[in-house]
Amino acid sequence: MNLPNKLTVLRVCTIPFFVFFMEIECLGRWGSFIAVLLFVFASITDALDGHIARKHNLVTNFGKFMDPLADKLLVSAALICLVGRIPAWVVVVIISRELIISGFRTIAADNGIVIAASMWGKVKTVFQMIMIIWLILDLNWFVEEYIIDIPLYDILGNILVVISLILTIVSMVDYIYKNKGVLKENNK
Repeated sequence: MNLPNKLTVLRVCTIPFFVFFMEIECLGRWGSFIAVLLFVFASITDALDGHIARKHNLVTNFGKFMDPLADKLLVSAALICLVGRIPAWVVVVIISRELIISGFRTIAADNGIVIAASMWGKVKTVFQMIMIIWLILDLNWFVEEYIIDIPLYDILGNILVVISLILTIVSMVDYIYKNKGVLKENNK
């Protein structure tokens, strides 16, 4: 197993620990800080594994399959843990988009078509990562106590949720529109 694939497996193995620290209440804010560190670590391994694989020509079928799956597992786990801070319907829309695009890519791959991530998909991912980190940190207590006595942190969190939701929908529509030929029955 090459280094990029090991990083992908490490990212998947990080997810249960991330969820544990998201859900454990006895650590208070420390659990959230540890969860953020694990999430950031896993996100960095995502950037690294792809970069290393392309730079050193270490792209494998395992990596092509597991890397996007690991990303979706990480983001989905985070979003599910954040239900309550994010409306459940928003989480369902975001996870549904990921499943739809995964299915779309599977059909494309079956037809010998490789569909690269679009600019909209990359921007969506960046905003989702920022939103998740922002919401996990939940620094509203700090902002209201030491900076300004308004729910500024919550307002910015809600803005990030709305932007992420919009980018999720836009990226899905763009992805399907640009690749609608994949769904034709006579592609083989």
